Amino acid sequence: MSAYDFTLTALSGQPLPLSAYRGRTLLIANTASRCGFTAQYQGLQRLAERYTPQGLTVIGVPSNDFAGQEPKTNSAIASFCERNYGVSFPLAAKTVVRGRAAHPLFQWLRHELGPAAGPWWNFYKFLIAPDGRAVDWFSPLTTPDSPRLHTALERIMS
Repeated sequence: MSAYDFTLTALSGQPLPLSAYRGRTLLIANTASRCGFTAQYQGLQRLAERYTPQGLTVIGVPSNDFAGQEPKTNSAIASFCERNYGVSFPLAAKTVVRGRAAHPLFQWLRHELGPAAGPWWNFYKFLIAPDGRAVDWFSPLTTPDSPRLHTALERIMS
């Protein structure tokens, strides 16, 4: 099993099959628009702009699982992200990312990376290798501008 076996739903309601990104490095982040870490959308956009030509795809997965910090509708999330942060990377529809009802992708990530990978709050980031393996995770305290995250991305894309 690999990340490419999973399909999210896009904000538009259409399927967002991860298999469409086969051979690319993925950085999947669970997000929220009313969180102290929401400004990380801007950093995720910068990562996408910098590393997309080298094979990175950033995917945001909004979730209302943590303190109700993503109460917006899918269309409001799209407008908010574009207007406030210029987000052009793919965004999934609001998705459950923790607990028994978690989307199978997030259940698989936790299984592959261990319980500490959570996600335990908004803006956890999961690094997927071009072959679909889950290889690392980063807490919300590791910002998209973090040298640790950049080093991991560059290592996996080389």
